[in-house]
Amino acid sequence: MSIYLIIAFFMVLTVAIAAFGYQRYARPGQVYERLGEPVIEAPTAGMPEEGEARKKREFKIIQRVGDLMPVSTDESSMTRTMLTHAGYRSDNAVKIYYGIRLLSTAGMALLGLTFRNVVSDSPSIHVIFPLGMALGGFILPNFMLEKKIKKRLETLRLALPDALDLMVIAVEAGLGLDQAIQYVATELRNAHKELTEEFVQTNLEMRAGKRRMDALKNLGERAGEPELKKLTAILIQNDRFGTSIAESLRQHSDYMRVRRRQEAEERAAKVGVKLVFPIFFFILPAMMLVCAGPGVLAVCKYLLPLMKGF
Repeated sequence: MSIYLIIAFFMVLTVAIAAFGYQRYARPGQVYERLGEPVIEAPTAGMPEEGEARKKREFKIIQRVGDLMPVSTDESSMTRTMLTHAGYRSDNAVKIYYGIRLLSTAGMALLGLTFRNVVSDSPSIHVIFPLGMALGGFILPNFMLEKKIKKRLETLRLALPDALDLMVIAVEAGLGLDQAIQYVATELRNAHKELTEEFVQTNLEMRAGKRRMDALKNLGERAGEPELKKLTAILIQNDRFGTSIAESLRQHSDYMRVRRRQEAEERAAKVGVKLVFPIFFFILPAMMLVCAGPGVLAVCKYLLPLMKGF
């Protein structure tokens, strides 16, 4: 019984550590526009300047810890791509990410060393348990980053049809593609913040002198969403061959809505199969207990004494 209590305790502890890591390291992306850079806003009583300065110092410490981790160029490039897909585009994002991984590994290893005597008295467990905790601490930031990337890509994909409809209206009203992108970014800045950031970045690149084709290509590669890549490919093709942008955008928007409806129908069709196991393991035993329980009790009460008499 004690081993089950210990397992339950460590499961609760792991969930608590994961929640703390999310609130402390992953969620600042919602408070900061870029990793390591605070949102520019007027100081209030709840966010004093001293607190912001302290957070800057903490990020600098994490960045210094990240500098200690030896990373190859290919792995660093892959990590930067993942962080870009998650919305972190700061120059120090990679170092801060590796600093978080090192601190998480060290913290979980220290936790494993502290509680290894509670888990078991076996010498092998005393070695395996801290190593397992350290491995979990090393993998946890990557797992949370992948989860954030998946969530952000889903947000971008769901925001695209609205942006396409508004872009069609802007183009048909006589605006060029650059002005249409800027108009969509202005109008959707409150409804779809992630997509607005991507459009604003693209518009800034075109204003800085980059070719429209290169800016649109960077938009697809930076966001990482397949549907957004298709959209940029359509815009590049229209810009190259001079075809109608409004008609292409309207067709792509209709295609995305049809695909979303088909995905909803597919998920609805899978519900029946997914309900088999909950029904079998949770609902069916309760029904059997209610239906067959009185009969079984009657058999045990009357039939078993008669059988003993024989």
